[in-house]
Amino acid sequence: MGSKRVYLSTTPLSKALEIWRERLSSAGLWTPLGSEITPVIESLGRVTSAPVSASISSPFYHASAMDGYAVRFNETFGASETSPIKLKLGEQAIYVDTGDPIPDGNNGHSPFNAVIMVEDVNIMDGSIEIIAPATPWQNVRTVGEDIVATELITPESHTIRPVDMGAMLAGGITEVQVRKKPRVAIIPTGTEIVEPGSALRKGDIIEFTSRVLSGLVSQWGGEPIRFHIVPDDPDKLKKGILAAVEQSDMVAVIAGASAGSEDYTEQTIAETGELLLHGLSIKPGKPAMLGVVNSTPVIGLPGYPVASHLCFNLFARPYIMRRLGLEDRGYGFGTVTARLSRQVASSLGQEEFLRVKVGRVGGNLIATPLGRGAGLMMSLVRADGFLTIPAASEGLAGGAEVSIELARPAQDIEDTLVSIGSHDNSMDVLANFLRKRHPRFTLSSAHVGSMGGLIALKKGEAHMAPTHMLDEETGQYNVPFIKRLLPGRQVTLINLLHRTQGLMVPKGNPKGIAGLKDLSRPEITFINRQRGAGTRLLLDKTLKELGIGPASVAGYDRDEYTHMAVASAVLTGVADTGLGVLSAANALGLDFVPVANERYDLAIPTGMLEDGRIKALLDIIQGDKEFRDAVEALGGYDVSEMGKVMYEG
Repeated sequence: MGSKRVYLSTTPLSKALEIWRERLSSAGLWTPLGSEITPVIESLGRVTSAPVSASISSPFYHASAMDGYAVRFNETFGASETSPIKLKLGEQAIYVDTGDPIPDGNNGHSPFNAVIMVEDVNIMDGSIEIIAPATPWQNVRTVGEDIVATELITPESHTIRPVDMGAMLAGGITEVQVRKKPRVAIIPTGTEIVEPGSALRKGDIIEFTSRVLSGLVSQWGGEPIRFHIVPDDPDKLKKGILAAVEQSDMVAVIAGASAGSEDYTEQTIAETGELLLHGLSIKPGKPAMLGVVNSTPVIGLPGYPVASHLCFNLFARPYIMRRLGLEDRGYGFGTVTARLSRQVASSLGQEEFLRVKVGRVGGNLIATPLGRGAGLMMSLVRADGFLTIPAASEGLAGGAEVSIELARPAQDIEDTLVSIGSHDNSMDVLANFLRKRHPRFTLSSAHVGSMGGLIALKKGEAHMAPTHMLDEETGQYNVPFIKRLLPGRQVTLINLLHRTQGLMVPKGNPKGIAGLKDLSRPEITFINRQRGAGTRLLLDKTLKELGIGPASVAGYDRDEYTHMAVASAVLTGVADTGLGVLSAANALGLDFVPVANERYDLAIPTGMLEDGRIKALLDIIQGDKEFRDAVEALGGYDVSEMGKVMYEG
């Protein structure tokens, strides 16, 4: 086992990109790859390596554009309703279907040069009768009307689309010269890594990052080559990298990039080639490294999936685009200016890439930060875009105008319904039903607690706020808080459900927890919800009634943002118990000690009730039996008042 190493320095991203480009350029690795020939019918998504010109015209003969009769236009002069003209079939008029060649001349006559539609003629005694003259080439597709032989169809460095394939085939092209696909070898490493579907033991980590990166390579136009998992063994890693550079244009090594005793990527790159740098001034992604082995670029990626994904986008994507002769356009959906929903702190000296949800509320695009952990794969799944915080900044203020690089089409953002507030598992069911019933719309939920949701409504940053706050003085749910936090604002409260809150405990309740009073027992560890959450307000109210101070509850200051996160903490032994909903306990097979029933409403600004996204959502809540049944099946829910207006003010 080697000794633990430390980073002596990190490189700013702009400098790292410059070093990367210059080194690869000097080795001739920053230019388009060579060409190969592929059948047009298999060329979708490939990049042309030479201009494509038509070898024949389309159409390559004069073709009828209608079902009708081919005529010579000069023989139709003078035809009118009062003076119809008859043309003899077979000599002066020949029937043609759409697409048929226009007949040549016969018996020394000039060629036919017009078509009269079948519905504009009368047939009688071996002739047709017409009541209007034809114009030259009327209803005729002339040679080259669409494509003229030698005409340019696509230029070089063009990504072939279905319409391009059609034009090539119409222009007589059956094979096309395209760039070779950049081959990218992807090597997952780690003794603890196992293939998906393997029998799992504690300490095993399912390997999925290589599949994500392989998908990116394919999406960018390259060819991924996924290697088998390499254990933490320097000799095996060296063998794997040397094999990979022999059959690829780039190598990406996943994990082994940090400074731990079993991280061998740096050592291996340095021994087999040239290590350009190790350590970036970015977050996430600090441990990444760049090198060249046997004239092949090698990227050492962090083991955490978000960091790996980010670094791969930063360094592999520009390389692949360059080798294909294309311009790197980031995630490909452009940038937008949005308003940051809340303050974000950041570390000086590190350029941070923050995942955000984006939605249009009123006339503003609102960006809501997601989880920042380098291992939070779902933050990438949920992200609509990325906000870059400069290394010289300590953060951004809430309400700041920021630039977001989109990871989804802009129209998807416009069709997103933004929900900020309390978490409940039923919201995931609702999001699925909205997409199922109305594929155009997406429900985006940020779980910041009931109080945070109402504040978001006040600031115009959400379409709705799920809330379940009990007022101690009046015993009412939600209404007193709306009156205090949103004075003078018209807000409608619509019930989603009534639910049971209780203490989630491990199966069998090994510590015999019977109620909130037991939280004062010194051997009981608790996991809380964040400040402003309705669940935390319920806890504080009940503890106060029981005469238990927060300091008497071990774990009171440790909190999570969702019921499922609390349930997971209990399941994995992080805590003995946590307050949450029955559906979360059921989902993870926990036992449940009921504490209280509460009302869970959706607070919606009244002016937004006519918004198409809100109307689609309310259609489901107020009239979709399948949705109601799906919510009830989760356990612990009463849907008898689902969709009922509880307050208008």
